[in-house]
Amino acid sequence: MVAARYNRLILAVDLGTSGCKCALVGLDGVVQKWAFRSVPLHIVDLVGAEQVPEDWWSAFVGAARELIGTLPEVGGEIAAICCSCQGECTVPVDQAGKPLHRAISWIDMRAAEVIRRRAGNRIFSVAGYGPVKLWRWINRSGGAPALSGKDPAGHMAYIQEAWPAIYDQTYKFLNALDYMNLRLSGRFVATVDSILTSWVTDNRNVDNIHYDRKLIAQSGIDREKLPEIVRCTDVLGPLCSSAAGELGLPRETPVVAGAVDNSAAAIGSGAVRDGEAHLYIGTSAWIGAHVPFKKTDVSAQIASVPCAVNGRYLAVALQSSAGSNLSFLFDKLLFPQDEFGIERPADAYSILERIAASVPPGARGLLYTPWIFGERTPVDDPSLRAGLLNMSLRHSREDVIRAVLEGVALNTRWMVTPFNRFLGKPLNQVTMVGGGATSDVWCQIFADILGIPVRQVNSPIQTNAVGAAFIGSVGIGALSYDDIPGLTNIRHTYLPDSGRKAVYDELFETFKLAYRRLAPLYRRLNLPRKVQP
Repeated sequence: MVAARYNRLILAVDLGTSGCKCALVGLDGVVQKWAFRSVPLHIVDLVGAEQVPEDWWSAFVGAARELIGTLPEVGGEIAAICCSCQGECTVPVDQAGKPLHRAISWIDMRAAEVIRRRAGNRIFSVAGYGPVKLWRWINRSGGAPALSGKDPAGHMAYIQEAWPAIYDQTYKFLNALDYMNLRLSGRFVATVDSILTSWVTDNRNVDNIHYDRKLIAQSGIDREKLPEIVRCTDVLGPLCSSAAGELGLPRETPVVAGAVDNSAAAIGSGAVRDGEAHLYIGTSAWIGAHVPFKKTDVSAQIASVPCAVNGRYLAVALQSSAGSNLSFLFDKLLFPQDEFGIERPADAYSILERIAASVPPGARGLLYTPWIFGERTPVDDPSLRAGLLNMSLRHSREDVIRAVLEGVALNTRWMVTPFNRFLGKPLNQVTMVGGGATSDVWCQIFADILGIPVRQVNSPIQTNAVGAAFIGSVGIGALSYDDIPGLTNIRHTYLPDSGRKAVYDELFETFKLAYRRLAPLYRRLNLPRKVQP
């Protein structure tokens, strides 16, 4: 049963690539207040991406203190703190917990050469992997290091080879979630989902995720540099004294371990029953559904992996770029800070909605491929890049805006096709969450392109924070996961239009053809380069 004391609030944290959202969330899943602080992303060496861990913490403290100051207004008390964080970042820290370098981001591809060498075999390879290594990774962990280098397995290998002095000084390698939990609780731990893409755990028994000696040896990383593993709903302990002092909260406030973003989004979407799917559209995109089985589709880069729900796996397919295409459009093309001096209006996204709605489906023949930073699913290819195809003098920026929205949705359909095969049945609907789901026009485009109903939750941009709050509530015993579907409010359900779907069915075939024709060109243009440490 749901606890009745709704004045007990979870301080929920959603740390993404663009910044840190904090929310005061009731045990009923209703967001009382929320605040945001941005965090910069630093692009280095053309294919590298880093963030400063102290920027994460400062953004969190600023947003959290703003909310804590409103507690008298909302008449609540903080029952627990729980984080959801971007996955697949890597922070090397020393024994005092101090970062030894900026965090390597999940979109960083500098490790591609290193991880291809470590994962491969000089004599014979399967899709770039040594056959025995690949079998061991898939059999035990459910996946394998991304050959693009975009995960902690690659990051750690890159640090070991490119920056050996930093590697030698590293006490633990932490994910973004692990780093936030270290700052909150003082403990060096990883959750069952944050450690996943280090690819060193045996995940065959979902109730006993543990480090595997052979996988660690295969990674080349020293075992003592890996943190203790905990469950997402474990209470790590009370706030450490330094965090309590910075936040102005009681020292005894519990810290619940939390989850990486895709696990938290699944919970926040309300899609917690087996086979129910959620689609997250943020900087990146993914589709996920809880399942009772461990399974891997190597060719499509889809796997069911440990998650926040005890006794279940989360089947996940990830794509590198979604909302980042809109950010690029706004920041670099429509309203760049350059000599033209074009000011970005405060209601820019509302204007985009109106413009996109005014353009016919198919954007008058303009096709956009959204691979602005490579791709992962259904192909793992770091060389792919974004592009506008078939542009002519009749096209305008209105068509470009519509084409960008459609291109991201077409890319998602490309991912959904193998995802349906993975589940063993086609999706009959999907709950769309994340910043992209705030757009009514985009939700309708997704419904028309996917050909299934798209459900929009009440506060899609707050889904990860709500998911973190639900995980925190389960951790302190205030809720069970069975309560969550009944607490999820759907704002609107978008139904596919048969006429628009026919247009998009044809466009989707063109989209796939564009990949087949352009992939060799992008590989030629974007060959890996030697990078200096």
